[in-house]
Amino acid sequence: MEDGRDQREALTLVARKPSFSLPTACPNCLPAYIYLKFSNVPFTLEFNLIHPDSDQIPFVESGDYVAYNNENGGVIQKLKEDGIVDLDTGVSGVPEWVSFKAMIESWLADAVLYELWVGSDGKSAHKIYYSDLPWPLGKILYYKQVYVVKQLLGITSENAERREEEIYRRVSVAYSALSARLGEQTFFFEDRPTSLDAVFLGHSLFTLLAFPETSVLRSKLLAHANLVKYAENLKMEYIDASSSSSSVPQSGPSSSGSKRGPSHWSSKPKNKPTKEKTEEEKKFKRRAKYFLATQLVAVLIFLSILGGSKDAEVELGDDDGFDYE
Repeated sequence: MEDGRDQREALTLVARKPSFSLPTACPNCLPAYIYLKFSNVPFTLEFNLIHPDSDQIPFVESGDYVAYNNENGGVIQKLKEDGIVDLDTGVSGVPEWVSFKAMIESWLADAVLYELWVGSDGKSAHKIYYSDLPWPLGKILYYKQVYVVKQLLGITSENAERREEEIYRRVSVAYSALSARLGEQTFFFEDRPTSLDAVFLGHSLFTLLAFPETSVLRSKLLAHANLVKYAENLKMEYIDASSSSSSVPQSGPSSSGSKRGPSHWSSKPKNKPTKEKTEEEKKFKRRAKYFLATQLVAVLIFLSILGGSKDAEVELGDDDGFDYE
């Protein structure tokens, strides 16, 4: 028991950098941050700037323990299964709760993906993922991710309009159902926060703050006053209030393959000897150079595959199109 408590006191959440007045601007990282805030478990927040396309981010680490986002249903699910933080006791088996959470993690998550990578000019995505990279590389990685998302959502040139209508129709259904369920309550179930609240609050704050006023998804959310009020109230209580009294998050480099020792929440920045800081900077530069090299190789391979697939499509003729599903 003592060891478990010590582990809980030494959590570090590694996420993408802040932007749009959010502690982390990543739509996958924000729910994990909010989940830990809901739990009142002390943790520190660090930012990874050198792996913009890593599906391991966000991750939580403590000593030798690491919970990655790409395993066991995501970082929140991993924290629950490993007994680190579980806010879903008593509700995880309720069919209505399960249905609502699945709807948020599928229909609404697909809509965020669509607007971030396909249905917009890409400015928000660039600010979140690629603004720290050289312009040509960031642009190429952006187009690579657009291609990946179109495959994931099953979007082709032939069905693009129909898929867009389907995505937004599901959004309307989801927001209406969530609005009816919430009513005037503070939380969706049992008057307490669960992972469902963390996921939806992360979604709603990202939608309201990261997308422009022209966003269809944002306008559909704004049509439900109680959902907007829910997001504003919880942001003030759990994000704005805590950020004014908490320590400023460390924004130095963090590798998704590294495991750090315990680090404690503190209201004062840590003073490190100049030598240690210089060594960290050198290590970061080496990692950055390695990352850029590997990304260039990945991009070249991707472009060669894409070019080959287009040549094959021309040879096959108009009757043989891609099936992204």
